[in-house]
Amino acid sequence: MAIHPTAIIDKGAVLGAGVDVGPYSVIGSNVRIGENTRIMPHVVIDGWTVIGRGCTVFPFACIGTQTQDLKYKGSKTFVEIGDRTTIREYVTINSGTNEGEKTIVGSGCHIMAYCHVAHACVVGNEVIMSNCATLAGHVIIENQAIMGGLSAVHQFTRVGKMCMVGGLTKITQDCPPFMIVEGNPAEVRGPNSVGLKRRNVDENAQRLIKEAYRILYREGLSTSQAVEKIKAELELCPEIMHLLAFIDSSERGIIK
Repeated sequence: MAIHPTAIIDKGAVLGAGVDVGPYSVIGSNVRIGENTRIMPHVVIDGWTVIGRGCTVFPFACIGTQTQDLKYKGSKTFVEIGDRTTIREYVTINSGTNEGEKTIVGSGCHIMAYCHVAHACVVGNEVIMSNCATLAGHVIIENQAIMGGLSAVHQFTRVGKMCMVGGLTKITQDCPPFMIVEGNPAEVRGPNSVGLKRRNVDENAQRLIKEAYRILYREGLSTSQAVEKIKAELELCPEIMHLLAFIDSSERGIIK
């Protein structure tokens, strides 16, 4: 463990073995940091915050501070960050609003400079958020999604697994898994074929996802009609099952 003498660490904070804390960083009393995590200079970590093992937090990041939600009334709220996640410069990750509420960022994520994760968001594992990507409150980003730079997600909206969101995209409805979403207003441009290959999704599942895209977006069907046709005509592999479950659970509707 290497703690710079100018760092301010409250006596209640718990730091695991091998944690480094750089100059002028400030760590609050209810913070827990896992082993071998590196906190660079000028970082602020406060609130009821847990950071996992092997993470790196770059200068001027601010984690666990009070939500910007004006409804906050002083409740005890939380931030949880998984293992091996990188948080770059000037990232802000806010705590929840209501009593017991959590903001969660998973493991293996790469959160680039100036990104914002608001109250009660849930960011899955291996998510990439490019510079200045912004999540409003209660947003869900599923595993292995990629958020382009300067993209913005409306509150209570979801971005599906392995979805790729283009830069400058405005998201106001749910982005289906395995698709490319881009534009303002956002549109589904096609299946995320490159991402599926990179994630070693098998060729049969890739073919089925392309067929599901065609049915959803190229046949002039309503969403409910397209779902019924997918169920009737396509093999229900795990990826297609996930896509259907995502659509079925959508409260804001999927992007068309």
